[in-house]
Amino acid sequence: MTELIVAVSLFVVSHVVLAGPVFRDAITARIGEGPFLVGYSIVAAALGAWAVVAYGQADAVLLWGSPDWTRPLAIIILPVAFVLVAAGITTPNVTAWSGEKAATWPDPAPGIMKVTRHPMMWGFALWAVTHLAANGDEASLVFFGSILVLALGGMVMIDAKRRRKLGEAWSRVAAVTSLVPFAAAIQGRTRMNWGEIGWWRVALGLGAYAFFLLAHRWVTGVSILAG
Repeated sequence: MTELIVAVSLFVVSHVVLAGPVFRDAITARIGEGPFLVGYSIVAAALGAWAVVAYGQADAVLLWGSPDWTRPLAIIILPVAFVLVAAGITTPNVTAWSGEKAATWPDPAPGIMKVTRHPMMWGFALWAVTHLAANGDEASLVFFGSILVLALGGMVMIDAKRRRKLGEAWSRVAAVTSLVPFAAAIQGRTRMNWGEIGWWRVALGLGAYAFFLLAHRWVTGVSILAG
């Protein structure tokens, strides 16, 4: 458990510090954006892998167990999470790494961005929530809870960085997008165009979900489909 806490803490801190404006601006000024992203990705992947291994080795101290209602909840919510991640990764947008130029496009909120300007982060948040609910033990609380906090906090951090860097151009993005899903559409600040999201992105997300659904038992030893 101690190793898990250390690994998760370093994973979270690495995202907050390395991706923060002070450290990132100082390093990119010296080595450039590309090398920084490569180094950042390597550090994040290494710490993430360590956290996963530590989570698998941590003792299972039950808190609320695994309620039966969490299984259908996961089957309903996780497809949405995978589609959000798939669409977020494949749609060029202003909140992505080095995506600032999207703020100057005629439509600064293409596709999934009309749902939320942080589709990938919401996908990770939904994934963390479902796993947190279904794994009621201390290790899961630390592991999935940290991912949830990092995803939700990451949205606020990204918005702050883009606002600082883009200035007035950010206002164009904020005017037609929302952090909370569908808020901009409900408020009449944007109009949903489902076809613009790209059905191939939906298919990609659902395909990834189906793969992990079937592979879940092999990877974790727990089957989502089993009764």
